[in-house]
Amino acid sequence: MQYILWPMLAFLLLYIGMAVRGPSMWDRMLGMNLASTKVILIILMVASLQDMGFLLDYAIIYALSGFIGTLFITMFWGTRKRREKEKRDGTDQ
Repeated sequence: MQYILWPMLAFLLLYIGMAVRGPSMWDRMLGMNLASTKVILIILMVASLQDMGFLLDYAIIYALSGFIGTLFITMFWGTRKRREKEKRDGTDQ
């Protein structure tokens, strides 16, 4: 299983690069979600290789915080776009 760890790290760097240079906000968010998924997989691999069961808790917490962060970002971005559209169309209340 250790031979899988290096390609995972390579993909992690690729996804971080995607998040940094993504042309749109959605591409950046997708890159960060993919990178966080790879981090979770790496944590789980290390936990199974080193027989460290407590790392599973950290992986679950990291996954939940990433999910909640993605929800907040999409809610913020959707509200902002709606306000800009209302302001542009003159339906601002």
